[in-house]
Formats: sequence, structure tokens, C-alpha cells
Amino acid sequence: MNGSASGAAGATPGDGPSTTLGGVSGRQDPASLLRRVLLQGKYESLAMLRNGEQLILAVVLPLLALVGLTVTPFLDGMGASRIDVAVPGILALCAMSTAFTGQGIATGFDRRYGVLRFLSTTPLGRGGLIAGKALSVLAVLCLQVVVVTVVALSLGWQPQAGAWIPGLFLLALGAAAFTALGLLVAGTVRPEATLAITNLLWILLGALGGIVLPAERLPAGAQAMVEFLPSGALGESLREAFLAGTLNGGATLILLLWTVIAGAAAIRWFKWN
Repeated sequence: MNGSASGAAGATPGDGPSTTLGGVSGRQDPASLLRRVLLQGKYESLAMLRNGEQLILAVVLPLLALVGLTVTPFLDGMGASRIDVAVPGILALCAMSTAFTGQGIATGFDRRYGVLRFLSTTPLGRGGLIAGKALSVLAVLCLQVVVVTVVALSLGWQPQAGAWIPGLFLLALGAAAFTALGLLVAGTVRPEATLAITNLLWILLGALGGIVLPAERLPAGAQAMVEFLPSGALGESLREAFLAGTLNGGATLILLLWTVIAGAAAIRWFKWN
């Protein structure tokens, strides 16, 4: 069993008996649900950052892709500079890496070893566990945004000040959609299949799903389909947000639909053991 059980232990610090100075045994008040969720989110975040494979997927590979797009001509003619077009796609790739692939794999193996079933019976509960996982995704994504921004600024990126509000909103929405998809996969197939599916989709969606390369750079037959994928909607909307400072209503609606549909499917078919 992996160490996720320690998150539950830390989340309920007041469940055991305590002795007062007067020698009278009593019980401390249990931690609030918010505190339990925050502790679980903290544990999940640290577990992801301490995992070397997850760190490579979440930070190293996106940074390599950023540098690669900056020094190659794939994005020429799509914006004022290559870096301006590349950064939104890399931020979208970070969201998919953490929310879909990273969270999906972690949840799949937690399910295999019985950790999910155990935690769902603690005061944390199933809702608290899911909230903790969502919180960890947002925490790691914030770190990714900071790292990518620092590197991109050093490479000459000059984002519009007004682009951050729609950009961060879309990143959060994209993370929600990919988290729902990751939980759907992790809760319905075996962990080994989850590992294969999430990694394969990360490669396919990253290269051909409209995230790193805009749909205009893909084969004509794939362009129409890519627009309706969560990867294409997130990549396109982020590029529009950071390049033009506007919110793409159609892409935003597509992300909302993916979040609702995948979330409902995960609730319906997720198996805790």
C-alpha cells in the first residue's frame, strides 16, 4: 500500500482520547471538514512532487517542449513571436499532465492497493477525498504556471496584462475537465490499463490534439475533430486569451460540457475497489 493512508491519519487529529491536567479523560473536537480536505490536498500535492516520474511529466517535458517550439519554425506566422504562441499551449499541456495523466495514474494505483476504499470510510469521506485530489491538482498547476512563466519570460515572452484573468480561469476549467476524465479512467479500468491509456493519450493529445500545435498546423481532416476535444478547446482558448486578451465562448462551452459529462460518468461508474 502506498502512503496515502497517512493523509487520512493527518486529517483526523482529534479522534483519539486525550488526558487533561486534572486527570479526566476526554476527547478533542474533531478536525473540520475544511481542515481534513486541506490536509489531504497537501499530502496529495507533496506526493506528486516527490515522485520523479510525475515531476518529469509535469515540469521537465513541458519545459523541453517550450524550448523546442521556440527554436523551431513550427509556429512561424501565427503570432508576433514563436514564444507568444508557444506558452499558452505549454500551459495547457501542464494542466493535462497533472490533472489527467498524473492524477489518473495516482488514483488508479491507490484504488488497486485499497487506499481509496480505506479513506472513503474515514471522516474524510468520499467527497472530502475527491476535493483533496482536486485541490492538489490546482496546487501543482500553480507551481507549473510559475515555473513556465519564469522560463518563458527569460525567453522573451511578453504577455498582455489583461490576459491573465481569462487565462487562469480557462486553466482552472481545463484542469477540472481533465481531472474528471482522469478519475473516470482510473475508476473504471485496471491500474496497468490506466497507466497505458493516460500516457498514450498524453502523447496523442499533446502532439495531435490541438494543445502544443494549433489546429491550423494539423492535417485538414483532423482540424474539425480537434476543436471538440478538451485538449483542442483548452489550447485554442488559451492562445486566444493570451494573444488577444479575449475569452473564446465556444471553446469555454466545450470545456464545460466535458467537465460535466466526464464528471457525471465518473460518479456513475467509478469503482472504489
